[in-house]
Amino acid sequence: MNPAIVEAISQIIREKKIEREVFQDIIRNIFLAMIKKKYGTSDNFDVIFNLDKGDIEIFCEKTVVLDENFEDEVTQIPLSRAKEIDEDLEEGETFAEQIDYNTFGRRLVTSARQNLTQKIKEIEKENLYQEFSSRLGEIVSGEIRQINRREIRINVDRTEVLLPKAEQVYSERYRRGDTLRAIIKEVNRTTKEPDIIVSRADISFVRRLFELEVPEIYDNIIEIRGIAREPGDRTKIAVASNDKRIDPVGACVGMKGVRIQAIVRELNNEKIDVIHWHPDTESFIKRAMAPATPLMILLDESARRATAIVPDDMIQFAIGRKGQNIRLASQLTGYQIEPIKESEYSAAAELAIEEVDGLSPEVVAILKEAGLATADAVLDAGRDHLMEIPGIGEERADEILALLESNFEEMDESEMSEEPSGEAKV
Repeated sequence: MNPAIVEAISQIIREKKIEREVFQDIIRNIFLAMIKKKYGTSDNFDVIFNLDKGDIEIFCEKTVVLDENFEDEVTQIPLSRAKEIDEDLEEGETFAEQIDYNTFGRRLVTSARQNLTQKIKEIEKENLYQEFSSRLGEIVSGEIRQINRREIRINVDRTEVLLPKAEQVYSERYRRGDTLRAIIKEVNRTTKEPDIIVSRADISFVRRLFELEVPEIYDNIIEIRGIAREPGDRTKIAVASNDKRIDPVGACVGMKGVRIQAIVRELNNEKIDVIHWHPDTESFIKRAMAPATPLMILLDESARRATAIVPDDMIQFAIGRKGQNIRLASQLTGYQIEPIKESEYSAAAELAIEEVDGLSPEVVAILKEAGLATADAVLDAGRDHLMEIPGIGEERADEILALLESNFEEMDESEMSEEPSGEAKV
């Protein structure tokens, strides 16, 4: 074979990452298929492909027969023709005749070439799938090649990956030609090339960034116990140390904030709260609600709910912008947290259930029988417990809680009207 062809084959093996033995099998099977198309069978044919020399030899095993008994060109060879090749051949012996593949014709050669191309594409697709499947959870960097409404196409290691709309951060602006980092989230087989999905919005992206920037996390000295994230706005991450000598929060922040700043820059100034995880649920919830500092946490373990008593002047910080802080704290701790002002809780503790305006005597009697004699006790019980009390149900439970809230609002307004105006007199 032409040395140029040998080099071309070697280049295909290198670029497409095909094993030599696999490529040899592909060539052999393609030629056997071509033989079957021409002769109707390939049972008595053998294809020898020497990859180093680029030689392909095709042999057909035939039985030597007398000229007058010659009937089948595929399985027999007449004695006269056999003796022209080897004078020692006799009738009944087996002879391996070499076939010139140039005799197969243009159509068969074209078909073989198409089959080879198809086989190489299939191997390439499978290799691509296996490679990126093994890289799940890895952060990759690539150049943005195309932006459309549904997705962004990024060139990573000469492979196109997809950043769908759902995996983008709403506050980020992407431009063609920019270099972008994202985490490989999933790899899906398709009829064409596999879909390689990357993400910047997934929680695992933040986790991986911390692993890259904080060696103690990578070495399992510090553990990430939980992450709650609203991409583009805020992330809360709980960390714990397996070494008492190491402060997990300080290690994540780094000297002069170097480590955390690198992560914040990658996330385009998304706010990050690093929280010291605590095995005690109440303590953990208090820390998760930072920057607010609750005075007390009331837990309902069975319903996974918590009531946080917060100083009146910190209720805004506890709730956060559009309720974001309390949502993230709830996600991080696994408890549905409800913040309550200290003044409301104090009023509830003092307010007897029969003093709540709007409650019927029947409901008051049912609540007292259930051991809920004060507004505070009703709030502590929560909606789920109220619904379980015979005679209350879902609708009444909502009405009771709404009436309590209304009473507290009226009490607050009354207290405000009694306070002095605070205006200075000259």
